[in-house]
Amino acid sequence: MSDVSLTVNGRQVNAAVEDRTLLVHFLREHLGLTGTHVGCDTSQCGACVVHVDGKAVKSCTMLAAQASGSTVVTIEGLSDGTGLHPVQAAFKENHGLQCGFCTPGMIMAATDMINRHPEGLDEATVRAELEGNICRCTGYHNIVKSILAASQAMAKGKGRAKAA
Repeated sequence: MSDVSLTVNGRQVNAAVEDRTLLVHFLREHLGLTGTHVGCDTSQCGACVVHVDGKAVKSCTMLAAQASGSTVVTIEGLSDGTGLHPVQAAFKENHGLQCGFCTPGMIMAATDMINRHPEGLDEATVRAELEGNICRCTGYHNIVKSILAASQAMAKGKGRAKAA
């Protein structure tokens, strides 16, 4: 057993977990944060992306014990609670989802992407950086459109990136 202490979505969390517990399972099963999805268990799909200390991480590749001492933001913690985060709003407005299974991971990856490129994004960069996130429904066109719209809105001050 490992003692885990981390901040998740602004809340301090302490727990004893089996050493082999993945961060994705800790979030879903121990904390009830089921917005982070388990898609493939092999780090191929990106449905489990969360932010750990401000960086996008596939939570199926990290043990909960490895995250101890870190700050984790999940899809549930992305918004400030008064409305949708600009990336969430852009996905809604631009139909950047279909079945919705990949959407939390896409939004978390997109938010990290926008944070790393505050000067703005172009389609080629978005498509290249989405390589680790799989959508089986949409064909990516509206996902890319959503990310570009969010990037523009955030660059113009119509939204702000959440410090993870």
